[in-house]
Amino acid sequence: MKEILLVIHVLTAVAIIVFVLLQQGKGADAGAAFGGGGASQTLFGSRGSATFLSRTTAILAAIFFITSLSLAVLYSRQSTERARSITETSAPVESTPAAPAVPEQPTTPAVPK
Repeated sequence: MKEILLVIHVLTAVAIIVFVLLQQGKGADAGAAFGGGGASQTLFGSRGSATFLSRTTAILAAIFFITSLSLAVLYSRQSTERARSITETSAPVESTPAAPAVPEQPTTPAVPK
């Protein structure tokens, strides 16, 4: 469930980026008023693209917020199943340390030269 929701969340974020980049800025309409870019050359008509793109962006933003909240709730429930903080975890059991290894004594004495 979490993985599917996460994939939808990421795809929605990418789609929002694409739709925002497709939209024209506020200053782009001023050029069209003086004869630049006729409405017959656009895909959605003179004003159709603005309403389509802005409405689609709003819907994608709503989906993004819903998936964000859902993921936050799901992952917070997962973290409450575990210990909430480090103080609530049980202390690790300490084992007795092993005796230090005794270095081996050479079988033949060292002869100074």
